[in-house]
Amino acid sequence: MQIFNRAPQTEVETQTRILQAAQRLFARRGFDGTTTRDLAQAAGVAEGTLFRHFENKKAILVAVATQGWVEILTDLLTELSEMGSYKAIAQVMRRRMLNLHQNADMLRVCFMEAQFHPDLSQQIQSDVIVKMTDVAEAFFQTAMDRGIYRKTNPRIVAQVFLGMFTVAGFSRDTVMAEGSSPQEMQEMAEGLADIFLNGVLAKE
Repeated sequence: MQIFNRAPQTEVETQTRILQAAQRLFARRGFDGTTTRDLAQAAGVAEGTLFRHFENKKAILVAVATQGWVEILTDLLTELSEMGSYKAIAQVMRRRMLNLHQNADMLRVCFMEAQFHPDLSQQIQSDVIVKMTDVAEAFFQTAMDRGIYRKTNPRIVAQVFLGMFTVAGFSRDTVMAEGSSPQEMQEMAEGLADIFLNGVLAKE
């Protein structure tokens, strides 16, 4: 009988498993409530393997957060480039809600742990948030130059947009009930987009 041995994992695959396990555990137990032993067991590796890839548990947290935000930045770039028009903000909001399951753990880790680790918050700010804001600012500046949006500070518009964008991506845990239907998410997305584009003041 021929026996097929499973091919050994590459270093990249092992590191990916560690980060995926860390994201799940940090989101559910918190950074302080998760031991390196827990991480190793969840990733299916020896505890010593963790330290071959990462200097310490804090380095794993930083890698999880940074990698997650880079993925969200990439998604944002794609979404903005695929928008049918500069007014199609609801497309972006709705996609954030429908793809919530992909980002919920990472967002939970970032929001919770950044409160307790100022250095993590600072790194995310410098490595990712600034880049996201730069991308959004350029997008809105172009729209203003074309006369689609009224002239105002594009940096502030970008910051407001990203704030709503983040809420839209985290909405099922913050502003919408669990189990919300696609129709309800569409309504929320359109509401956010309407408020962003038109404000809340009644027209005179």
